[in-house]
Amino acid sequence: MTSEINAAATEATGGRGIGVASLEEIADISGLEMLQRLAAGDLPRPPIGATLNFDPETVEHGRVIFAGTPLFDHYNPIGTVHGGWIAAMLDSALGCAVHSTLPAGSAYTTVEIKVNYLRPVTTATGRMRAEGKVIHVGRSFATAEATLTDAAGKLYAHGTTTCAIFPLSRRAG
Repeated sequence: MTSEINAAATEATGGRGIGVASLEEIADISGLEMLQRLAAGDLPRPPIGATLNFDPETVEHGRVIFAGTPLFDHYNPIGTVHGGWIAAMLDSALGCAVHSTLPAGSAYTTVEIKVNYLRPVTTATGRMRAEGKVIHVGRSFATAEATLTDAAGKLYAHGTTTCAIFPLSRRAG
């Protein structure tokens, strides 16, 4: 069954497949290089991007943009896109902006995220962009800010994050 799912995912993504890069593929490259490989399709598309219909569009040192289109599948019971979709777009841009500054052998995780929702998102909103920019990177923690806009540049939400930075573990589990 898993091989059938992977085969279908590979076909649906133009041969790229959905999955998670192996530790061997990423342990010895910088965060920027990993994200550039991901955006270029040289690493598998993460399942979160497939599920929520968004992917990295621009990757630079300290700045990452994710682009995606909200689907009806992302609606909440009151007829708008669930705030979790918005938060996930922002969290991805925020965390990856931090990741883009990390050297090989380093990893990060979100410690805190703050999101300000400014207006409702629907499928009619169309393609959206979450742009994350690093504010500060230290030895143990980093901060970043992000905005979520539509194709015309209208602001729908913005947020900030604090991420913990730590050595990438080469051990399983």
